[in-house]
Amino acid sequence: MSISFRFQKIMDIKENEKEQSQAEYNQSVNDFETVANKLYESLKQKEMLEENTLSKLNKGMSVQEIRHYQQFVTNIEKTISHYQNLVLLTRNRMNEKQTKLMYQNMELKKYEKLKEKQKNEFVRHAKDLENKFMDDLSIQTYMYRGN
Repeated sequence: MSISFRFQKIMDIKENEKEQSQAEYNQSVNDFETVANKLYESLKQKEMLEENTLSKLNKGMSVQEIRHYQQFVTNIEKTISHYQNLVLLTRNRMNEKQTKLMYQNMELKKYEKLKEKQKNEFVRHAKDLENKFMDDLSIQTYMYRGN
């Protein structure tokens, strides 16, 4: 006898949903890492520019160069602000996907527990039938020998 889990189709659907949620979560993590790396690169670029500007100011630089560096710093700060907003958005999206994944995982676990209970019940029932059969067999053997 084989065990036929009555909710197998639902469990398969839940498993597919979980796998899809896992893929979405992995993608959101990759997106977050990409944006965070771009933010880091922009911050690093700004830091290097400020160090370069400071060293040139100590050596002396023209007003035009100072304006040029100020404009460049302003542009980098806008870029940094943009990436900071993107980091917040992608982090929130990643957290939402993680929550969804955890929920899908819990749903799947419920069906796995139901399946395990059904299997245990099947095994217990099979053992009961086997014990009953063995009892009947020993009664028949006793009756046969007794006569």
